[in-house]
Amino acid sequence: MYKKNILCITILFVLISAFLNIQADPRTNFAIISPDDSMDDIILKAANVTPSPQQYEWQRMESTAFLHFTINTFTDKEWGEGAEDPSLFNPTGLDARQWARVLKEAGMKLAILTCKHHDGFCLWPSRYTEHSVKNSPWRDGRGDVVREVSDACREAGLKFGVYLSPWDRHEPSYGDSPRYNEHFKNQLRELLTEYGDIAEVWFDGACGEGPNGKRQVYDWPGYYEVIRELMPDAVIAIMGPDVRWVGTESGYGRETEWSVVPVEMSDREKIAANSQKADAPDAFMPKDLMDADLGSREKIKTAGRLIWYPSEVDVSIRPGWFYHANQDDQVKTPEKLVDIYFSSVGRNSLLLLNVPPDTRGLIHENDVQSLRGMRAILDDIFREDFARGARVFATSARNGKKADAVVDGDYETYWMPGEDADHASVELNLTGKRTFNVILLQENIKVGQRMEQFRIEAWIDNGWKTVADGTTIGYKRLLGFPGITTDRIRLTILESRTSPALSTFGLYNSPLIK
Repeated sequence: MYKKNILCITILFVLISAFLNIQADPRTNFAIISPDDSMDDIILKAANVTPSPQQYEWQRMESTAFLHFTINTFTDKEWGEGAEDPSLFNPTGLDARQWARVLKEAGMKLAILTCKHHDGFCLWPSRYTEHSVKNSPWRDGRGDVVREVSDACREAGLKFGVYLSPWDRHEPSYGDSPRYNEHFKNQLRELLTEYGDIAEVWFDGACGEGPNGKRQVYDWPGYYEVIRELMPDAVIAIMGPDVRWVGTESGYGRETEWSVVPVEMSDREKIAANSQKADAPDAFMPKDLMDADLGSREKIKTAGRLIWYPSEVDVSIRPGWFYHANQDDQVKTPEKLVDIYFSSVGRNSLLLLNVPPDTRGLIHENDVQSLRGMRAILDDIFREDFARGARVFATSARNGKKADAVVDGDYETYWMPGEDADHASVELNLTGKRTFNVILLQENIKVGQRMEQFRIEAWIDNGWKTVADGTTIGYKRLLGFPGITTDRIRLTILESRTSPALSTFGLYNSPLIK
């Protein structure tokens, strides 16, 4: 009895401590809205929703890569049917180190491999199917693409992620939901236990009929449980609770992009409804399913729960997602890729750029050239920040959150205005007249995403003139405009969800903006 009492007291103490800690720091990656909450209550709760540690590290990668590669590469198709002969798979020149080197040089931080696409062909020698590389002539049936790519990524300093298609057009058990769900989880366990750290698990919601004519019912909670158990630091993307699809495959995110959205945005049925369909041959063509407004005050005022659910923008460097020789002359130009970077990373999203290896097992020369060109342009743009060394003045600042933090180059430090956040401004007095056409703004998302509307003005001809207007900032916002020359520039907060934490106010010049 004595031991039981001690145990109960200990548990009670832990629960009370946890409660007090929650009260002391209201910031979590979700918020529950009570029917009695006023609009002011809802706004304050939204302002204190923040990313989980995994979501934060994911966001800071900024640019990642997709590697669409499977038997489709050799059949010249976007979708396989599941009946393809494994002997077709034979990338005799496969060099995963070349893939990793090219992506690293392009500035990517992670690579996601299509370990199994809809056709069911596995790029690793799975113990749960014969439809895999083990029955191909490549490496005499002893090869493992997942192993080679994961090892190459780690050697190059890249994180590694896996795409595993829930839809499997080859597997006989597909459509027999309990049997197939166990099969799928077994394959998921293989990938999460035999290939080192996995940073991202990427699911789409494609779901067709199985060989038995029945539609599979996916066990999403069961899939998530496997991932959380075996790879707790991985984010689960798209058909998952950590990262959402932006809604278009064009590479262009929203002008107003909230990472704090109603929990309904993570509804798996709604996501699946917009995913690839068996009867849609154009499923890989660019489409636009974006709602322009996901997290405004109007949207969140009727929400029952708010979550941190950031946006990922996926786009291919070519018209298709898999390699096709007839698209070698349709690779996106460096200038187009830079524009996509500005319109994805620069709009509070993460860029997932697909770079499909060819039939040799190499990233094609045209893709390499375009990626190198993109990197050269970005390096040129962000080589010099004209805001460095500026004297900084603000209308107000909270203790320890001084305005000069916005130009110190440290994302962790930030300026936070006082209680008058909706009327506060921060002004940079540059070291001399500078010519620039790009502004970089960042909120410290560890504190939350709060800025709702702002204005940028420059001192020109003895007066303040508007250079740009904006709404959300979030992790990163890039604004381009016709070049100006000035030695004074300021940001004015027009509307905010309590005081924002502005960590960066940078000034750059892009050769692409005239």
